[in-house]
Amino acid sequence: MAWKTLDDMDLAGKVVLTRVDINVPVADGKVTDATRIERIKPTIDDILEKGGKPVLLAHFGRPKGQVVPEMSLGLIKDAVSDVLGVPVKFASDCIGGPAKEGVAELGEGEVLLLENTRFHEGETKNDGQFAASLAALGDVYVNDAFSAAHRAHGSTEGVAKLLPSCAGRLMQAELSALEAALSTPERPVVAVVGGAKVSTKLDLLGNLVRKVDYLVIGGGMANTFLAAEGVDVGKSLCEHDLADTAREIIKKADEAGCEIVLPVDVVIAREFKANAENEVVPVTECPADAMIFDAGPKSVERISEIIAGAKTLIMNGPLGVFELEPFGKGTFAMIEKIAEQTKAGALVSVAGGGDTVASINASGHGADFTYISTAGGAFLEWMEGKELPGVVALG
Repeated sequence: MAWKTLDDMDLAGKVVLTRVDINVPVADGKVTDATRIERIKPTIDDILEKGGKPVLLAHFGRPKGQVVPEMSLGLIKDAVSDVLGVPVKFASDCIGGPAKEGVAELGEGEVLLLENTRFHEGETKNDGQFAASLAALGDVYVNDAFSAAHRAHGSTEGVAKLLPSCAGRLMQAELSALEAALSTPERPVVAVVGGAKVSTKLDLLGNLVRKVDYLVIGGGMANTFLAAEGVDVGKSLCEHDLADTAREIIKKADEAGCEIVLPVDVVIAREFKANAENEVVPVTECPADAMIFDAGPKSVERISEIIAGAKTLIMNGPLGVFELEPFGKGTFAMIEKIAEQTKAGALVSVAGGGDTVASINASGHGADFTYISTAGGAFLEWMEGKELPGVVALG
């Protein structure tokens, strides 16, 4: 890895500016899911153990450079303290007097949470003066927010260039997992890409066909590829106007030696609702008045065979409408196979993206993948082969 980690830094007696993602859901003044706070705990524990004083930089919502009271990080200070298990103080601004006073008064074994960085326009504009004001507060900068690393913001890129910098434990785990999956993978490599639309994942598909041995396409995206190959997909979700694009991706895959795997049989129904009357048909026999909701058993069997022979797998999207019974069978059977191979030590499996994480959790296999990323946009941009400003700045 080209970036430093906490193991490379002397933190004793130093103020450690730590960029974290604690943009958690809140309802009625209570944090409803503390997962993001829990994931920063190893980094904060390490900083404290090394004698450093953690000062947390974070955003909360999208206040667009304005002070919005309901987007104040003060609302979640107690939740952060409860999860970290240490006293957490709060400063009413992330720069200037309140921040400086908070840092000056920070005691050993305590954490300081600074107010929402996005209350300042300089954050999203990556203003040099704003970044310098942040940097003036600390001695060392740690980025533990991979999920915000695709943003060139003051607290993710600007400040990293002004202080000795390194990756936190969560950032380190994320980057290590992604390096293992795409940069230096054991082969064969399989990518599973699902979701509604090809148009949202063009860069991703274009990058993956050059990097993987098998590209399994599911969900509404598969319908677009099937239609491009002359298959009648009935009333299914399909971007018919992207037929030429789909054929171009198939051509690139052929040239790169990547096999694109599309359904050979499908589960169809005529109503978009749970437990709608359904049947399995060969992919070439979808009735004109029906919709494809899931991959069929023969398709899943083929995908499972490919997973059984793979060494590395990346998953970004389900095979069907897993949220509706019984149209999650294909996705859940595939996840079951991925989990089985991973637990047997035969497969490195990395997954990310909102629907992907939801489908894995719904299957009950949330703990059975090598790594599950909650980073959303940053995970997708990494898979697309794009440079992430927050990561580059640590180099």
